[in-house]
Amino acid sequence: MNWYSAADTPEIADFGPVTGLGVTGRGAPGGSAHMAAITALYAVAGPLTGLAALPMPVLEGRWWVEDTTRHPLDVPRDEWHWHLFLRLPATLDPALAEQAREAARPAPGVDAVQLVTFTDGRCVQMTHHGSFAEEPKSLALMDEFMRAHGLRPAGLHHEIYLSGVQESDPAALRTILRQPVRDA
Repeated sequence: MNWYSAADTPEIADFGPVTGLGVTGRGAPGGSAHMAAITALYAVAGPLTGLAALPMPVLEGRWWVEDTTRHPLDVPRDEWHWHLFLRLPATLDPALAEQAREAARPAPGVDAVQLVTFTDGRCVQMTHHGSFAEEPKSLALMDEFMRAHGLRPAGLHHEIYLSGVQESDPAALRTILRQPVRDA
């Protein structure tokens, strides 16, 4: 399957390991810690795209909460945890990522940017069209699909921001919502 493509309704997909620049933090989406982490990621990605002749990667986020007593959407947003990620080609020489981080100094936060690898594996995914505030509607469709197919979540909720972080028109926003799953 194509990493950057998902149907407009829930579907099952399978993805192997991916590598890229990552940074981990806690705080509300769009809050100061979140925005500082995005800025640090792109501060490293800028020199890397020049060193390796790559296009600018698409921002991704994997999200979780540590409060098991409430539904994740009921947990205050400033308590959300995230791994932000910019995917890179698997063939990229890891030394180039370190060179790019050195080239980005003294930009704040670049020391927190690391080269990371993760695997989503089997997932339920779909493309959400519209504002982030309306994502619960798409997530409910995904939950219903998982129940109907005897699946349950088995990893971090993953979002791929196809529209880019600068898009301000909610009608133009497109986000792949991806949830790793296992048999219930």
